[in-house]
Amino acid sequence: MAGIRLTPEEPELPHGTPPRPQLPLPVAGAGAGAGVTAGGGASGGLDMASDDERSVAADSWSVRSDYGSTLDDDQRYADAADVLAAAAAAANFPSAASDYCSDKDDQDPIETEGSMLGLQSYWDASYSEDLANFQEHGHAGEIWFGADVMDTVAIWTKKLCANFIQGGTSSAKDNNNCEVDDKEFLNYPILDLGTGNGLLLQALAKQGFTDLTGTDYSEGAIELARNLAARDGFTAISFLVDDVLETKLDRKFKIITDKGTLDAIGLHPDGRAKRVMYWESVSNLVEPGGLVVITSCNHTKNELLQEVEDFSAQKSVKEDADSGVHQVFRYLDHVQTYPTIMFGGVEGSQVCTVAFQRV
Repeated sequence: MAGIRLTPEEPELPHGTPPRPQLPLPVAGAGAGAGVTAGGGASGGLDMASDDERSVAADSWSVRSDYGSTLDDDQRYADAADVLAAAAAAANFPSAASDYCSDKDDQDPIETEGSMLGLQSYWDASYSEDLANFQEHGHAGEIWFGADVMDTVAIWTKKLCANFIQGGTSSAKDNNNCEVDDKEFLNYPILDLGTGNGLLLQALAKQGFTDLTGTDYSEGAIELARNLAARDGFTAISFLVDDVLETKLDRKFKIITDKGTLDAIGLHPDGRAKRVMYWESVSNLVEPGGLVVITSCNHTKNELLQEVEDFSAQKSVKEDADSGVHQVFRYLDHVQTYPTIMFGGVEGSQVCTVAFQRV
């Protein structure tokens, strides 16, 4: 089953900024895709929310940075809360709902209803506002999944590479105090898909990585990322406007990172087909033997493993139906230190980070 989409981490707001109301939490137990997304997308009972209502909720969530907004925050936050609260009540969600992702559920994976967050128009408008507020106030906006997850991904990826260089594929562990001796991997070319404001690449640069590229289909995101990198002293990071589903990149990378991009693609009305396109593109962008590090809050580790396995099967049938399934990616490891909760006797977490190797 799917977990919920995490709301972005927001720094402390200036004095006088109206507080964001607390939205109702969904139950992660109503089948795959049961989680409520920031754009109002959900499965099951949340179908009761109309397209207009989802639009109100999605527009409200676009006001989401550390400076407040030039828009009517009070009304937009209230509208979003009312829409989602009404939908949750209509679906008979219990008030003590859990927001976990279970790796032990056997529901059909990757069944997520479309949402505004799956549309480029949403992200163009969102990053346009972020860019305008950066230029006026100097703020970077939010960090999706939070700064702690971002830093964990950067540190864990470094340790995974160190272990990979040494010829092993056992757990990289998540010990942030562990020192890595072998520095050869720091020159690996890294591509961050759907880079947004580019802060994950800055975190990777702080870990010593030097060949860093970020792409996003939103021009506003790339302009914001470039401005932030220049301000923060990371001028060596390259940022390009590119859609992973129709990529124009003509090089391969040793490491590909994705923090929320596959989630957003899955929220498109044609999300299932576009996710297949995503894996096809990633399989061509990563070097043989290279690493793909996916961070998701909409899907569990097991669901991602199943999706990769299904992609391999489809690709094998397409290329050579008589020779059996050829594995395209193989599972390496996953982050094991994210906070977990228990619900219904099952343990799960709000976010997962999974690493695959290109075969």
